[in-house]
Amino acid sequence: MFIFKLISYLPLPVLYLFTDVLYLFGYHILKYRQKVIISNIQHAFPEKSPQEHRRIAKKFFRNLTDSFAEIIKAYSMSKEEFDKRVKINNYSLVNQHIERAEVLIGMTGHFFNWEWHLLQMMANINNRVDVVYTKVNNPFFEKLMMNIRTRFGGQMVEKGAFQRDYLRKRNQPRMIVLAADQRPGNRDIRYWTGFMNRETAFFEGGEKLAKRFNHPVLYAHVSKPRRGHYVFSYEMMDAPPYTDQAEHSITNRFIALLENNIREHPEIYLWSHNRWKWRKGE
Repeated sequence: MFIFKLISYLPLPVLYLFTDVLYLFGYHILKYRQKVIISNIQHAFPEKSPQEHRRIAKKFFRNLTDSFAEIIKAYSMSKEEFDKRVKINNYSLVNQHIERAEVLIGMTGHFFNWEWHLLQMMANINNRVDVVYTKVNNPFFEKLMMNIRTRFGGQMVEKGAFQRDYLRKRNQPRMIVLAADQRPGNRDIRYWTGFMNRETAFFEGGEKLAKRFNHPVLYAHVSKPRRGHYVFSYEMMDAPPYTDQAEHSITNRFIALLENNIREHPEIYLWSHNRWKWRKGE
C-alpha cells in the first residue's frame, strides 16, 4: 500500500511515461483482449471501415493504460488539481435535490475515467453520495481502491449489501450512483433490448427503485477534451410522478443517452469488457 502511495506523488506526466510503455507492450505485443475489443467495436460500428475500427481500438487502449496512471495519481492528488482536471457541469442539480431532502439516482456508463469522476463528485456534492460497486476479489486491491475512492467522503456500498443499506438510510437525502451498463448475471437478467446493434441484457434496478420510491434520475454525459482532463455533464433523465410512465421508460432513456455518448466519444468507452457474453435464450 505504501509503495502505491509513494508512486502517486510522481507528477502525472511522469506516470504517463510508464503507461506509454505499457500501451506499446499490451496492445502491440501482448495483444491484451484485442479480439474482444475489436469484435465489440465492429458490432457497434458496422458502418465504419476496418481501419477506423483499429483506430478506435488503439485510442481506447491508450485511454485504458492512461487510466492506470490516473488511478494511482488519485491516491494523493490534491482537491485543487482535481478541480483543474475534472469538470462537472450542473452538479448544482444534485445539491438542489439534496437540499430539498430528496434521494436522487445518478446513472452513467463505464467511461474513462470513472474513478476520477467518483472522487470529484464526492468532493463537490456535499459528501452525500452512495456509490454501488462490485467488490474486488483480491483483498489487497479491494483495500487499496477503497482508500482511494473514499478520500473525499461519500460511501461505497457493495451491491450485495445495497438493499439492506438502502432501507436503513431510506430517508437520508443523498445521491445513489449506479454504473447501469454492467452485464447482469444470468439469474439477474430481466430486460433485453437493442444496444449498439446487438440484443443486450440490462439491470433495471435503477428504474424500479426510482418508480417505487419516487426518486428523480439523472444521467452523467462524459467527454475527454485532452489527456488527463475530463468533463462530466449532468442532465435530468426523469422525475416523479411516474404514474403514467410506460414499463422500461427510464432504462430506455438511459440506453439512448448512453448510445449517443458512445457514438460521440467511442475511444473512452470500456470495450475490453465482454459485455455481450450472454445471448438471449441461453
